[in-house]
Amino acid sequence: MSAPADDGLIRCAWPLDSPLYRDYHDYEWGKPLHGDDALYERLCLEAFQSGLSWLTILRKRPAFRAAFAGFSIERVAEFGDEDVARLMADAGIVRNRSKIDAAIANARVARDLDVGLDELLWSFAPPPRPRPRSGADVPATTPESVALAKELKRRGFRFVGPTTAYALMQATGMVDDHLADCWVGGDSLDTGRPVTF
Repeated sequence: MSAPADDGLIRCAWPLDSPLYRDYHDYEWGKPLHGDDALYERLCLEAFQSGLSWLTILRKRPAFRAAFAGFSIERVAEFGDEDVARLMADAGIVRNRSKIDAAIANARVARDLDVGLDELLWSFAPPPRPRPRSGADVPATTPESVALAKELKRRGFRFVGPTTAYALMQATGMVDDHLADCWVGGDSLDTGRPVTF
């Protein structure tokens, strides 16, 4: 269900809890995102979010970026034991050893792909479809996200199941799950201004 915010604009209901969440919804979520490092960042953050609130991850994103060398695939792929210890001691991020190990391992896999990460991920984007009418119409997984998760796992990526893969597709604009009456993308108010952290 969509809801009007204090600025009078109709939005999806989920981002109304905080200005940070609302800016993320308005200017980033669902916008097509390209670039290997940018998509690697989202892949990592979606994995770190598993079991947590996305708002928690948004609040920690500047610390994640500092801790993970700006999510440079080449740099994170070179992380070793000292980096893992540093990350485990960093209270600014989510200190989950399995997720940290997965982020580093995924950088190594992404670095060694025979195609770019951008090309690989976007090859699973489905054709455009009508926007959902309500939150109940938004799936948790789709055949495409199941296929993407399977391919990522086959290639050696970790911590990317079908639900995480679908959240990645939503966040990076591979699918448009803004509700039908949400203002984002629906009129000239959508300036494309990026959200900053």
